[in-house]
Amino acid sequence: MSIGEQIKRSSSLPRKAGEGGRRRETMASGWGWLRENVLAYLALFRRKPRPLRAAPATLLQLIVWTAAAIVLIGAAMYFVDARAVGIAQRLPAWLIALADELTDFGRATWILVPTGGLLVLIAVLASAGLSRISQHVLAAGAVKLSFLFTACALPGLMVTTVKRLIGRARPLVDGSANPFLYHPFGWKVEYAGMPSGHATNAFAAAVAIGALWPRARPFMWAYAIVIALTRVALTAHFPSDVLAGAFVGAAGALLVRRWFAARRLGFFQNQAGLIIALPGPSVSRLKRVAGQLFR
Repeated sequence: MSIGEQIKRSSSLPRKAGEGGRRRETMASGWGWLRENVLAYLALFRRKPRPLRAAPATLLQLIVWTAAAIVLIGAAMYFVDARAVGIAQRLPAWLIALADELTDFGRATWILVPTGGLLVLIAVLASAGLSRISQHVLAAGAVKLSFLFTACALPGLMVTTVKRLIGRARPLVDGSANPFLYHPFGWKVEYAGMPSGHATNAFAAAVAIGALWPRARPFMWAYAIVIALTRVALTAHFPSDVLAGAFVGAAGALLVRRWFAARRLGFFQNQAGLIIALPGPSVSRLKRVAGQLFR
C-alpha cells in the first residue's frame, strides 16, 4: 500500500477517539505528506543524466579561463600581494569600517539559510489538496532552490577543507607581508588564507543567481567584487587568495549547473550547446500557490 493510500485510508476511519484522536490523525497525516514530499523530491535527483553536447566554444572558454586564472594568481603572488597589504594599511579609518560592515555579506549563510528554510517549508506545507498545477509550481521552485543551495554550499565546503590543507598564511601573521609563508596541514585559521572563503561564496552566489536570473548578473558581479575587495582591505587575505576563491566559486557553481542540466532539473541545453535556465512560473502564479499553502 502506498503512502498516499495509507493516508487516505487513515482519513476515512471513524473518529471515535474524540478531539485528541482527530489531532493525532491530522498529525500522522501531516507527517505522511512530509515524508511523501521528501521522497518525491529526492526521486528527482535519481534521474539518469543525459549526455550533454560539449560546445567547442565552451570548452575553449574553459581552457582559456583556467589558464588565465592560474597566470593571474601566480602574477598576483609575485607582484601584487605584498604591495596590496601596504596599501590596505594606509586606507582611511572610515573605509576600513565600511569594509568591515560589508564583508559579512560574503558568508554563505545569507543564501543557505533562506534557501534551505524554504525547501523545508515547501516539504511541510505541500499536500494533496493542492491542484496539479500548484504541485508542479512548487516542484519547479524546489528544484531552483536546490540549485542555489548546492551551487553555493559545495564550493564553500570544499574550500573550507582545502584552504587548511594548503596552509597559506594570512597577511601580517608574522608581522610581515610575506606572500610565500606556508604551514601545510596546520589546520589553523591563521594559515587558511588560500582560497578566500568569502570570495568563493560571493562568486558562487553571483554565478548561481545569474544563471537563473540573467538580469541580476551585473548586480551580483558587482556584489562579488565588493566582497573580494573588503577581504583585501581588511588584510584578511592577499589579492591572490581572493582570485583563487573567485575562480573556485564560479567554476563550482558552473559544474553544479551542468549536473542539473544533464538531468533537466531547472536547466536545459539548447541547440547551440549552451545551458539555459528553464522558464519558471510567473510571480502572480507563485502568489496564488503561496496563498493556497497558508490557507
